[in-house]
Amino acid sequence: MNSPNLVPLTRCPIDGSKLAFAEKHFIARLNQSIANGELRDRMDQKVTRELDAGLVNASKTWLYPIRAGIPSLLADEAVSLEW
Repeated sequence: MNSPNLVPLTRCPIDGSKLAFAEKHFIARLNQSIANGELRDRMDQKVTRELDAGLVNASKTWLYPIRAGIPSLLADEAVSLEW
């Protein structure tokens, strides 16, 4: 996401809470799960493209992928962080 000033204005499409950048260890764990073919999104579709970064909701239960600097804020593409 090229403009960090916009992040405080974004909201989770699922619960309406503020979003923040995900910590690097979350992204590393999710990318490992993608490499292992284990990660699925909210619609139970297999995630196949590696994440560059992500935005997480306030309760850290959902992550929205960022790829090539573009965040996907679609609820269906959210990834659960509840392992």
